[in-house]
Amino acid sequence: MQEADVTSDPRRAQLLLGLTFIMSMVFATWQTLLNNFVVEVAQFDGAQIGLLQSLREVPGFLAFTAVFVLLVIREQALALVAMALLCVGVALTGFFPSAIGLYATTVLMSIGFHYYETVNQSLTLQWLPKEKTAEFMGRALSVKAAGALLAYAAIWLLMTGLGWDYRAMYLVSGLAGLAMLAYLITRFPRFDNPHPQHKRLILRRRYWLYYGLTFLSGARRQIFMVFAGFMMVEKFGYNVAAITGLFLINYLFNLLFAPAIGRFVQRAGERRALTVEYVGLALVFTSYAFVENAAFAGALYVIDHLLFALAIAIKSYLQKIADPKDLAATASVSFTINHIAAVVIPALLGLLWLTAPAAVFLIGTGFALTSLLLCRNIPDHPDADNPVRWAPIRLRARSEQNPT
Repeated sequence: MQEADVTSDPRRAQLLLGLTFIMSMVFATWQTLLNNFVVEVAQFDGAQIGLLQSLREVPGFLAFTAVFVLLVIREQALALVAMALLCVGVALTGFFPSAIGLYATTVLMSIGFHYYETVNQSLTLQWLPKEKTAEFMGRALSVKAAGALLAYAAIWLLMTGLGWDYRAMYLVSGLAGLAMLAYLITRFPRFDNPHPQHKRLILRRRYWLYYGLTFLSGARRQIFMVFAGFMMVEKFGYNVAAITGLFLINYLFNLLFAPAIGRFVQRAGERRALTVEYVGLALVFTSYAFVENAAFAGALYVIDHLLFALAIAIKSYLQKIADPKDLAATASVSFTINHIAAVVIPALLGLLWLTAPAAVFLIGTGFALTSLLLCRNIPDHPDADNPVRWAPIRLRARSEQNPT
């Protein structure tokens, strides 16, 4: 079957969007309730919460193992199994309000989440034609926002309005996800991939720019997720309602503007889109370091989140330069590279935060400026024979066969 025939089937995109909606709805429920649940019900202290978050990131760091799972299961099937694990992990969360129980359900949920995200990236780059990938990823961000907004609405209605407890909310969210997943399984057939995928770890010299951008993206993401939100509470006194309001604004922006962002990346190209992102992020992180106004800090948080949507250009860049047979293995490796920062950055910068909070955000500025320098090396029209504008070593192009 030729690639044109494979990627022309709209049901592939529909399946990916359906899975994205389920993932977002179920994970948003888990994430939104977690801090209150572990304090109010499980009575965690700071050390236990820190350990739980570290355990949650371990499956992301080990995402490279997905390539070995693909030796015994197809990618589409792995995506469905991983989604089921995510749903089951969330459904069980409320039944085990102890340290060991929460660690176990969190790891189960996280394995499903990270394996799904790894395979989802691979299938997106395989199943979508290159001229439509960035636009599709913008649509996927919008669908993801819709799933999260549904979760927020359900939490407000069922817990605030009807008085449901955490156990019931987690259970219903997980079971709803499983029901939607069962529908997708019966609704869509098994699709063949256009290119058989390598079933081994692959690191190629000619992908070095993609690896670098991926690592720096993970580092900046940790500063945003861990320290930007913490600053809102510690420095500006944002309460739960205010933080939830910021999340709602972020997801509403994604719902409304993410498709347009995808189209912008498609038209402008990866180098220009990433240049806009990194210049904007450098300004945002620098402003974080010196902001003294609570409303302005909230505006920065929303702008920060919106700029991160442009990071879809990193994935579309990989699609254009990679051997199609490398996509599954490279997606697995890239998730591990992205999560190296998740393991190291929060702990190291957390110590720095105690004495110099502004310095944490200025380090984020440094990450953004380094990313800016790297992205300027993306060609106008990147492809397998032209992955970078300038390289310090001679890179073999499409004919490269052996991983390095």
